[in-house]
Amino acid sequence: MRGQLALSGAQRRRSACLIAENGEEAEKLVFDQLPKGAEVFTALSRTLEQLGIPAELERSGNYDVVRTKLAKMDRRTQNREMVKLGATPGYVIGSVHAVTEDGKVLVASNTGSQLGPYSAGAAKVIWVAGAQKIVRNEEEGRRRIEEYTYPLEDARLMRTLGVHSAISKLLIINREPMPGRVTMIIVKEELGF
Repeated sequence: MRGQLALSGAQRRRSACLIAENGEEAEKLVFDQLPKGAEVFTALSRTLEQLGIPAELERSGNYDVVRTKLAKMDRRTQNREMVKLGATPGYVIGSVHAVTEDGKVLVASNTGSQLGPYSAGAAKVIWVAGAQKIVRNEEEGRRRIEEYTYPLEDARLMRTLGVHSAISKLLIINREPMPGRVTMIIVKEELGF
């Protein structure tokens, strides 16, 4: 029921919304959206990692993967160029932290690197979100971020990099002015934070 509400809410807010029964179907839906040779930036996302999407993009050799380019660049001397590459890709694929029943999308970030392409920089946006991220309203979405998502992400960063995370920036998308730009894939499984 909540998935159907989010579906109709997304449509009212001018985003396409697809429902996937499982992660395998979600991965297929993502790749169905990508033309061969597309320039693709993957936002760091536990959801995408669980589905194996970043690895498959690289492995396939069919796409112009922005993260592959970024890995070859020197942050000290090419930082501005790196920011530009990530901010304006043809496609950005990522996830969100909450989707309200009426279709608003909430994304929290420490650095903000995914927020620019999500809000306006990318020509096309593909989000994959587990159905557990559907919330009643914006207030519940903020609470989900602060009380659930953030502690898990902070613990993950401490384990992997030895640094804390922060909710430095919060993007709330009320409506997409460009029809056809955003596709939300809701997966009927628990994925990501």
